[in-house]
Amino acid sequence: MEVKTKVIKGQYHDSVALMLAAREMKGVEGVVDAAVVMGTDTNKGLLRQAGLLTEDAESASADDLIFAVKREKDADAVLELSDTFLVKKRSKDAGEGGKNVHTIRAAAKDNPDINFVEISVAGVYAAREAREALAQGMHVLLFSDNVSIEDEIDLKRYAVSKGLLLMGPGAGTAFVNGVGMGFANALPKGPVGIVSAAGTGLQEVSTILAKNGIGVSQAIGTGGRDLSKQVGGLMAAMSIEALIEDEDTELIVLISKPADAAVTEKLLALLRAGKKDCVICTLGAEIKRKQDGHIHFTATLEACAMTAVRLARGDMPEYDAYVEKDVAALEKQAADIKKKLNDEQKYIRGLYSGGTLCYEAQVIWRDMLAETVYSNAPLEKMNMLAEGAEQDCHTTLDLGEEEFTVGRPHPMIDNDLRMRYIEAAGNDARTAVIVMDVVIGYGAHPDPADELGRAIGAAISAAERKDGRMLPVVTCVTGSADDPQGLTQTQKKLADAGAIVCETNAQAARLAALIAGGEMAVRK
Repeated sequence: MEVKTKVIKGQYHDSVALMLAAREMKGVEGVVDAAVVMGTDTNKGLLRQAGLLTEDAESASADDLIFAVKREKDADAVLELSDTFLVKKRSKDAGEGGKNVHTIRAAAKDNPDINFVEISVAGVYAAREAREALAQGMHVLLFSDNVSIEDEIDLKRYAVSKGLLLMGPGAGTAFVNGVGMGFANALPKGPVGIVSAAGTGLQEVSTILAKNGIGVSQAIGTGGRDLSKQVGGLMAAMSIEALIEDEDTELIVLISKPADAAVTEKLLALLRAGKKDCVICTLGAEIKRKQDGHIHFTATLEACAMTAVRLARGDMPEYDAYVEKDVAALEKQAADIKKKLNDEQKYIRGLYSGGTLCYEAQVIWRDMLAETVYSNAPLEKMNMLAEGAEQDCHTTLDLGEEEFTVGRPHPMIDNDLRMRYIEAAGNDARTAVIVMDVVIGYGAHPDPADELGRAIGAAISAAERKDGRMLPVVTCVTGSADDPQGLTQTQKKLADAGAIVCETNAQAARLAALIAGGEMAVRK
């Protein structure tokens, strides 16, 4: 095999364009593997892992573009076509009756009725564009990350002064007046209003609600730092006040990782005064009380959603009873699987596209496993997984973290990176179980189960063929019945590939822990 690379100095392209270019290269006859990425340290590490890193690529900087190809012969001929792989196809019109505009100000002038803008540009430019949108009187979903906390505070103070939403930075999803934004699911309208500082947390809770027949009035993503001491919950407070006044909202859900104590008390005061039923998910926090009047406290996304379902429907058991029934079935399922594993198979390998889903899994594993779980996005900094470290331990990766998405599309859009990790985990004789999420909906990959299913099936077959190992793969699908990929169809494709498909991310995490020798303990 020939491995050749081409480095273009100081050239930047949109990550989706790079993904499409890599797919074009892989389609060339004789090409075994290919990648088109920016020269960040993380990307070079991934090229090394895939056997695609050369000395030229090793010397590239984060501002350089790397083409890499592995071919049976004449790999240089593929690299000579590199420019053609990056040709961008642009429609002449922005849509029927529309036209292309190049600035927010021009868009506002062209259509004065526009009142909402989504911003997804490199972080260094994002704050400037958001400020311009707010000045034009538009609400903002700031999808971009790598925005300084100082800019976030300034933007949110400005937005609050004008009575506008500034969702983000790093706000992955929202559902406003029936319209989904960012990575969005097709949700029914209903009585539950959601405020969330966690993107896939919002998606997981809202889709569990939908699966149980409960719709959403509004769902507002604040960005992960909103409830920090520095930002002070500026957007969460504004959103809660709006939901309290909203006649279509009967129940309020607030989702975050453990927040600043003073900010939490400020938001609790607003919710107490509002007198509407409320469910709070402070993901991973120690819950000392389950209820304070009309406010209910939970520690996982699943507990939050099922508590909201019970309050909205009135015909559901308490969450603890729901979990106890679920665990009985999971323990039997895990026991049957463990009989087929060998003594070397000890460790969980988590491969997540959703950061909050990765976090929820770790919360559950903290209570179930005697051993520490290491991650690039750990619950505690002391459990940080060092790059290239020997993985004689449980590990879980948030593949949506910034180090994996510089010059590369988010793993909800592009499955290539996760497919490589599935192969690597399958080849590791220490792997007891691979566990992963699959997030569908608008903005996500049009058929993730097709590509991921092929990777899962190949890994299971390779483990059996090479050394007779059984390789359990546990998944869950975060999505709704009306999502364009189809919830049922996605679940079936994954199951047909050999995966075990669970109903919730928490259920998948519990099953994975039981397979890896954990014991069930419900965090109260």
